[in-house]
Parts: sequence; C-alpha cells; structure tokens
Amino acid sequence: MKSARTLRWSALTAVAAAALLGTSSSAVTASPQAQPRPAQQAVDGSSLPATAARAQAAPVPPACQEMIFKTKEKFPTTRYTVPDEPWNALLAAAGNLTQAEQAELTETACAAWNRWAAANGPTIATDLDNRYRNAAPPACNKFTVSTLGTIKKYAPAVPAATRRLEKVAKKVWAEAMTKLSTSAPDAACRTAYSAAKTGW
Repeated sequence: MKSARTLRWSALTAVAAAALLGTSSSAVTASPQAQPRPAQQAVDGSSLPATAARAQAAPVPPACQEMIFKTKEKFPTTRYTVPDEPWNALLAAAGNLTQAEQAELTETACAAWNRWAAANGPTIATDLDNRYRNAAPPACNKFTVSTLGTIKKYAPAVPAATRRLEKVAKKVWAEAMTKLSTSAPDAACRTAYSAAKTGW
C-alpha cells in the first residue's frame, strides 16, 4: 500500500500535473513552523481519511494511475518541497472534486501528460529547484513562488489533450490558496497564499 506522503505527492502532482507538474485528501494540518519534508518522504498511511478511500476505490484508467503514482519519478527535484499546510489544503480541495471533474482523468489526457512529463521532467525539476532556492522565506512563500513560476513558464507547452485536466487543477489550486489566505496561522504565509490564489 502506498504511504500517505506518496499519495500526497501523487495527488499534488496529478492536480498540479494536470496543468504542469489526485484525488485523495488529508485532514492533517501541521503548524506553520514545521519544517517542510521532501515530497517523497513516507508517513503513516492512517492519516488518509474516508474520502481518500472512496476516491481510491473509483476506477482510474491505467495512464492516470501512472500519472498519479509515478509523476514524482519524472520530476526529480532535490530542493523543492511542499509544506504540510498547502499539501493538506490542496488534497482537501482535490477530495472535493465532483464526479464530472474526476471524469476528466481520462486515459487519453493522462497518457498525453505522461509522455510530456517524461520528456520534460528533468528540465522542469531543475527550474523548480532553482526557483525554490532563490525565493524568499518562509517555506510557504518559497513553495508558492517556485510552483507558480514554473507552472507559468511551462504550462503553455503542455499538450492540448490535457487542457481539461488543467481546468480542474486550476480550480483545486484556487480553492486551496483562497482557504489558506485566511486560515493559515502565520501572517507571512497568509500573504503568500493570497498572492498565489489567482493561480496561472
């Protein structure tokens, strides 16, 4: 069984991946002072709620399973990390997708995404790492600045077959950032999320 951290990375990449970079969610919220963990770090799978179990039970086309569970392999970042706070918000937003929105995870769209990610992943990973390194702290700002900067740069080149996935990704991003812009405990993070909520 996949670890919660792997599922978290998978969901984020499948969502942000629809545009550039799941359909599971997590209700765990970390303190804003918590250090971000590398996306591939494992945590206890018991943190996934019932909504994730329902999402995982839905039939997912093979190419979409590859997009969800193998995207991290295609984007081998070394610096870029996602703090727990946006992880949880993005995953909660992904868990709120309607059936019609989940239906956009088609074999055709996901296969197009997988081919593009395999061809462009290392270059994009380097861009993410560089932007993360150069962005001003705190970690929440480094995350939003690097993620959006890279998405804005590369999203126009993503195959047309993935554009409906991109629409879903934009909705998830906007919902998560809007929520965090008012609910994040740290004022600097609220500012970072507010600046990022319009997306790309």
